[in-house]
Amino acid sequence: MSQITKTTTLLVIGGGPGGYVAAIRAGQLGVPTILVEGAQLGGTCLNIGCIPSKALIHAAEEFDKARHYADQSALGISVDAPRIDIARTVAWKDGIVGKLTGGVGALLKKNGVEVVQGWATLMDGKTAEVDTPDAGRIRIQCEHLLLAAGSEPTPLASMPFGGMVVSSTEALSPTSIPKQLVVVGGGYIGLELGTVYRKLGAEVAVVEAQDRILPTYDAELTKPVAAALAKMGVALHLGRKVLGLNGAGNAVRVQDASGAETLLPADRVLISVGRRPRTQDWGLESLQLDRRGNALRIDDQCRTSMRDVWAIGDIAGEPMLAHRAMAQGEMVAELVAGKRRHFQPASIPAVCFTDPEVVVAGLSPLEAESAGLDCLTASFPFAANGRAMTLESTDGFVRVVARRDNHLIVGWQAVGRGVSELSTAFGQSLEMGATLEDVAGAIHAHPTLGEAVQEAALKALGHALHI
Repeated sequence: MSQITKTTTLLVIGGGPGGYVAAIRAGQLGVPTILVEGAQLGGTCLNIGCIPSKALIHAAEEFDKARHYADQSALGISVDAPRIDIARTVAWKDGIVGKLTGGVGALLKKNGVEVVQGWATLMDGKTAEVDTPDAGRIRIQCEHLLLAAGSEPTPLASMPFGGMVVSSTEALSPTSIPKQLVVVGGGYIGLELGTVYRKLGAEVAVVEAQDRILPTYDAELTKPVAAALAKMGVALHLGRKVLGLNGAGNAVRVQDASGAETLLPADRVLISVGRRPRTQDWGLESLQLDRRGNALRIDDQCRTSMRDVWAIGDIAGEPMLAHRAMAQGEMVAELVAGKRRHFQPASIPAVCFTDPEVVVAGLSPLEAESAGLDCLTASFPFAANGRAMTLESTDGFVRVVARRDNHLIVGWQAVGRGVSELSTAFGQSLEMGATLEDVAGAIHAHPTLGEAVQEAALKALGHALHI
């Protein structure tokens, strides 16, 4: 097999949100850059994560709405019994993904980034070898190495992937809707996809080892989600351990805290117990980089323990969020170009696209207390918000957390339909150091869900207007 040698200033391993943003920004700054990607540009988020999941969430919501109108609607709308062609739905979803991945490729080309298709193996901190489908083996030597290899679904030892046992990857491209789906893991991935399948007609059971769903969020935020799941007919089995499939392969064995075992019928099982950094089988261990658990240890400039070797995104641990990776990638490109930057965000908003949605930014009340801060906390319910009423979604609230002494806002949380769009306002207020008076005094458009943000600030100050 022939071997070609290339040299570059910046070599990016991984074309996901962090990697491709770093490469584009480096190209804009005139830094010679090569990006290596073994699968599709856009990585997990664009191909088998954020974007396709939100597309299916939307399709499932529209189908569920149509079924609602086929029954009885206060809006006066009625339709015949709706049907769904899941193959067309998946094709529509794939079309969105294709447009976006094509756009990423065009942006990389526009900014002079060379993309090498293939799987990289690290030889040392300056060299990688790539087996490409067309050009044979390519050796790439660089001055700066950026590791952006992402993450992968965490397997369950008692129930390995294969056959009826699937990860989120397979769940996002179904060829059929199962009659009975068991979701193992009550985190955001499991609940988002479990909700999709329930709205598409499957019977869904969720098994979670903790005593409540979404255990990384505080209980007050998760209560409306749990209530909505119960109303939807999703069965929640909390505080349960999964033992594996039964002998016939048509049910999941579940054990409670007392040791009692039950069977949950299933013709498909979705394993969603988390994701782990992709650190195996591509030579990373040869660099002997410092680790934090399974992830690479980085500083506030995304530098690893080896000079001129950087790491961003999921491979550098939590929070495993695409927008965090993007911000890190942009920063690293600027550092390589000679600019001065540090990764010190005031907050990194996180969104759970369940129904209702959950969004958090900054500190929760408990986190603020643990940090030794004396804080005010106030919530404004969507039941008192006109726009929420017109959207038939009055469950949930917006909550603000602010220091008592100077009213500096340190955190926002919200649960409700469409609250993901409030994440921008939350993040901006925290990044800009806004106080309760700043938000309360800003004129918010009426009627909008955003008015609940203003009202929460007003309530913290003691004079909410609409409650």
